[in-house]
Amino acid sequence: LGGPDPLDYVSMYRNLGNPALNVPEHWHYVSFGLSDLYGDNRVHEFTGTDGPSGFGFELTFRLKRETGESAPPTWPAELMQGLARYVFQSENTFCSGDHVSWHSPLDNSESRIQHMLLTEDPQMQPVQTPFGVVTFLQIVGVCTEELHAAQQWNGQGILELLRTVPVAGGPWLITDMRRGETIFEIDPHLQQERVDKGIETDGSNLSGVSAKCAWDDLSRPPEDDEDSRSICIGTQPRRLSGKDTEQIRETLRRGLEINSKPVLPPINTQRQNGLNHDRAPSRKDSLESESSAAIIPHELIRTRQLESVHLKFNQESGALIPLCLRGRLLHGRHFTYKSITGDTAITFVSTGVEGAFATEEHPYAAHGPWLQILLTEEFVERMLEDLEDLNSPEEFKLPKEYSWPEKKLKVSILPDAVFDNPLH
Repeated sequence: LGGPDPLDYVSMYRNLGNPALNVPEHWHYVSFGLSDLYGDNRVHEFTGTDGPSGFGFELTFRLKRETGESAPPTWPAELMQGLARYVFQSENTFCSGDHVSWHSPLDNSESRIQHMLLTEDPQMQPVQTPFGVVTFLQIVGVCTEELHAAQQWNGQGILELLRTVPVAGGPWLITDMRRGETIFEIDPHLQQERVDKGIETDGSNLSGVSAKCAWDDLSRPPEDDEDSRSICIGTQPRRLSGKDTEQIRETLRRGLEINSKPVLPPINTQRQNGLNHDRAPSRKDSLESESSAAIIPHELIRTRQLESVHLKFNQESGALIPLCLRGRLLHGRHFTYKSITGDTAITFVSTGVEGAFATEEHPYAAHGPWLQILLTEEFVERMLEDLEDLNSPEEFKLPKEYSWPEKKLKVSILPDAVFDNPLH
C-alpha cells in the first residue's frame, strides 16, 4: 500500500508447545500480505474465491524461546519481509520442500543456522477466505551441510530427518539458533544410511535453480544483428521490448510450470540467486506441457540448432554442475539453470528425457533465450572426471575454463562481478 515493506503485518505468538509430543515452548510468527487481505485489486488481482488468494500462501516461523525471554525477538519479521520482497518483485512463489540459500546467520549472529527449508506449518491448515485459498508455509532454519544434503537429495527427505532429531527441530520443526551441531554430527549414521542411500537410489529432486549464468552461441559471428543469444558478456546485452520479455516469461512459466500430469518441469522461473526450487519427481521425466503450445509466440517455436556453445556460471552455480550430472542426468532426468538477471535459461537433458528439442543428432538447441544441451551418459562420465576440482572450492582460482573441443563445448566459471555488471 505504498510503504517500504511488502508485508502489512507479522503477528507474533507465544506458543506453549506440547510436552507430550516433545514440542518445546517457542515463538510463532505468521505473515499477513502475501495473500490478498483486501479483495479490491490494490495489491493483488482478485481472481475469485476458488483459486489462490494473492500468491496463495503466507509464511510462518517457529523460534525456540530462550529461558527468561518475555517478548519475541523481532528479527524473524525482517527475515519474512526479505523473502516477501523477493516474491513481490519476481512474482515467483514458494512451495513445500523448497530451499533458500541465505549464506548468512538468519539472526545476524555467529549461528550455524544460515539457510532455510520450507514446509507445511504443522498446526495451520489451508484456509478458505472470501478472496481465495491460503496455505501456510513454515520457514525452517538449517545449517550449510543440511542445505547441501537437501540439494543433493531432496528437501522433504531432510525435513523428515530434522523431525526425528529433537534438538534440530523435532516434530514441529522449531528453529533453535543456538544449535551448534548438524544432524549428521549428532547422528553420523543419517548421512550414510539415509542421505547417501537416498541419493544413490533416487538421484536429486532438484530440477532447477536460479543462478548467475549466461550462454553464447559460438557458431555464429558476434556481429550478426539477428543474433538472439542470451547475454554476451563484454558487449551491450540485446534489449528486449516489454512485450517480448513478457512473452518469454509467460512461455517459460507455462511451458515449465508444475503440472499434475506426469510431466516434470525443468524449472519454476526464479530471479534471485540461491532461491532454489526442489521438486518431487514424477513418473515420466518430460519437458512438455500440454498447455504451452497455444501461448508460445512464433519466434520461440522455431528451434535453432547450434554447432558450438560457451556456458558461463559464477562459482556458486558452477559448484552445482556435478550434482546436475551425477544426481540428475545419470538418473535420466534434466536440470535447469534460470538466470536471475533476465529470461535466459540453460537446461541439461539426458537421452531419456521426453519433449526436449535438443537431440543426439543436434545436442545444442535454443528456443529464443532458452538453451538445451543433451549429454550422453558416456560424455557425462567424462565431464565428471574433468570437473572434479569443482568439488574443492577452497582451492579454486577464478576465472576457470573447461573445454571439450571435439564436442564444441566450453564452460567458464567467472567472478560474480561479470554477471552483476555485464558491461564490466
